[in-house]
Amino acid sequence: MVVSHVLAPLWRVRITVAYASALFAIASLLVALGPGAQHRVVALWSTNLHNLAEGRLGTLLASAFVTGEGQTYLLLPGLVCLLALAELLWRSRRLVQVFLLGHVGATLIVAAGLALAIKVGWVPITVSHADDVGLSYGAVAVLGTLTAAIPGRWRPAWITGWLTVASVVVVLGGGFTAAGHTVALLLGIGLSSRVRRGWPVSVHWTVFRRVLLVGGAAFGLLLLVGVALPSALVAVPVGAATASLAAWVARSKTPHRSQP
Repeated sequence: MVVSHVLAPLWRVRITVAYASALFAIASLLVALGPGAQHRVVALWSTNLHNLAEGRLGTLLASAFVTGEGQTYLLLPGLVCLLALAELLWRSRRLVQVFLLGHVGATLIVAAGLALAIKVGWVPITVSHADDVGLSYGAVAVLGTLTAAIPGRWRPAWITGWLTVASVVVVLGGGFTAAGHTVALLLGIGLSSRVRRGWPVSVHWTVFRRVLLVGGAAFGLLLLVGVALPSALVAVPVGAATASLAAWVARSKTPHRSQP
């Protein structure tokens, strides 16, 4: 009886638990094997242009299970908050769909952009060998898809704020990873319209779900500005300002009920 009470809630977020456990296990193994092994795995699993051109399409999935620079342990709490909330709202299969759309979709779009940039001479060809691993594209897409669960009166502020932060980081030199985050965010926001039409969206925001939302949003912000931390000094206040403006505009357009 006690076991069932423990396992039942975990089963509802089984994809989150399984993915976080896999990340933890792989990170622990790489730490045990040493920096040399970690470097080789990152190079082998990177979704950079070199690997994709060599036909290593398995990297499109494998790259989501390893992070560079030993950041996995720091990322796990926020990641669990974000993915668990989405899984509670839309079930396991749909969480996987959203994550894969963001991870694979943003990776391929960024790869196409980099290939074009190399061809016209905007970036050096060495970029084709750059390390490109991690969970951030998929996670940012999940963050964007949460737009569907945000109450309508706050949705414009949510969308505007996140897009502003992501765009400012790109402009201030976040590189192709920041561009990938913006693409993943747009994919997630675009998918949120489908979520509102066809997927079950819970509008009952319990205290627990609000805590998960705060933790997941903080994690999403860290992912966006983490590629260029100094940009946070500009991106965060500008994002907050544009979100506030969007909320004010949305309220001003809402018809007020006349008093009897």
